Amino acid sequence: MKTDIEIARETKLKPIAEIASQLGIPEEKVEPYGRYAAKIDESLTDEQKVKEHKLILVTAITPTKAGIGKTTVSVGLALGMNRIGKKTIVALREPSLGPCFGMKGGAAGGGHAQVLPMDRINLHFTGDFHAVTSAHNMIAALMDNYIYQHRDEGFALKEVLWKRVLDVNDRNLRSIVTGLGAKTNGVCMESGFDITPASEIMAILCLAKDQQDLRKRIENILLGTTMDGKPFTVKDMGVAGAICVLLKDALHPNLVQTTENTPAIVHGGPFANIAHGCNSVIATKLALTYADYVITEAGFGADLGAEKFYDIKCRKSGLQPSLTVLVATTQGLKMHGGVPVESIKEPNAQGLLEGMKNLDKHIRNIQGFGQTVVVCFNRFATDTDEEIELCRSHCSEMGVGFAVNNAFNEGGAGAEELARLVADTIDSNPSAQLRLAYSDTDSIEAKADAVARKVYGADGVVFSPAARKMIQKINEMGISHYPICIAKTQYSFSADAKAYGVPTGFSINVRDIVINCGAEMIVLVAGDIMRMPGLPKSPQAERIDIVDGEITGLS
Repeated sequence: MKTDIEIARETKLKPIAEIASQLGIPEEKVEPYGRYAAKIDESLTDEQKVKEHKLILVTAITPTKAGIGKTTVSVGLALGMNRIGKKTIVALREPSLGPCFGMKGGAAGGGHAQVLPMDRINLHFTGDFHAVTSAHNMIAALMDNYIYQHRDEGFALKEVLWKRVLDVNDRNLRSIVTGLGAKTNGVCMESGFDITPASEIMAILCLAKDQQDLRKRIENILLGTTMDGKPFTVKDMGVAGAICVLLKDALHPNLVQTTENTPAIVHGGPFANIAHGCNSVIATKLALTYADYVITEAGFGADLGAEKFYDIKCRKSGLQPSLTVLVATTQGLKMHGGVPVESIKEPNAQGLLEGMKNLDKHIRNIQGFGQTVVVCFNRFATDTDEEIELCRSHCSEMGVGFAVNNAFNEGGAGAEELARLVADTIDSNPSAQLRLAYSDTDSIEAKADAVARKVYGADGVVFSPAARKMIQKINEMGISHYPICIAKTQYSFSADAKAYGVPTGFSINVRDIVINCGAEMIVLVAGDIMRMPGLPKSPQAERIDIVDGEITGLS
């Protein structure tokens, strides 16, 4: 069996100018980054075509250590759609270096369903992540300098809300003290690091409409509270223009190609467990301008990624998905059915049926948003025909479409069944108007309760004293109309990572709240989720290397 990187190397790539040309993108609007990637001018977006063309969301059951393969399905579906004559672009997020060197080794699809060049996409790509990191930390440096330079005038912040970011899993940096030593080293204060995908700058990049909107959002970033209780923002420092300069190129979406040379747009990279988990609005709309169908995905399971896709991205952008694809695997279902991880490759009909309760909960949730849903069974080599038919029969009883995806092994040919199901379902039974989980006018508490009860199946939400204090600040600032973004474990409907299946009898405990005035959302931090992940005992970095000029260890 060839590795992902071996398959990627064997694929004959087309010059990126040729990929742009086949879409009809004008040459002067394409800025090449090497031979096989380019930045595309976001001003090409045509809102009328965005409304006319079809957007398809790919989401998944609750993820497990067994893996789901959501990106592989997204890429494979785009390949299959093009094979059956549907002009399709896949629009994805950019991978983070943290997980690539920590657990995953890559996040550009897999097998014969990848976006390429996968090594560059998984590593520094076009520098977007570095630009976000630099912009975020530039604000931190400018804020510290502002406090230092104006302290003799009596200026001080009673509360500092802006930390730093780094695109590396580094638990030692979660909580730090800065400004130690001589007086000229700055003002001593507590701080910390989040991972770059959790940065508000990343969220802003992915939600901004254009350069003007980007600047407005950066100006509105809340950095802290002054001694007299007033908000202190980037606009107060007068440096929003400088931050926009750092993000000038990062705002442009990235054009690449798949293993079958079909166009792909890869842009932005927030995580769905600690941020809103969707690629940029600009990239999605640009793809919808140039393709009849666009496949996009939202991170982790539907309780996190899909909910935030609907309640944040669609709410703010006006996007309306025509269909949602829910990805499942036998191994993942068995884990949710109580089968030990070491036994999930063995046939186990009872465990599979028990695990389908997790699938059913996600189906009902997605339908609750007004979405038509079809189930994609992502086939692994150890799956049996009997298991597949068991899943197919169950989905038939649920009244939802079902198709097997084998794009990992066969590329687009292995996704034709899924592609036909998707195209036929959109023609015959497209999604209704989105029904969001809550209204803008609901209180923060009511919004959290709505998501917790409707989506997670919780009994309610419990707010810590610190979270209650932040809600009071939110109300005083008049920003309770912002949507909420719940940060919690991706491994369970609950905030307990070990509660597989469909847990009941639990509450969501919100321990902290992060105000994102620039991204215009309120982040509720639940359970023990960390906005700066740590590395495992044996990180993937131990297996990544360069041998005879070739990179190894990336998937």
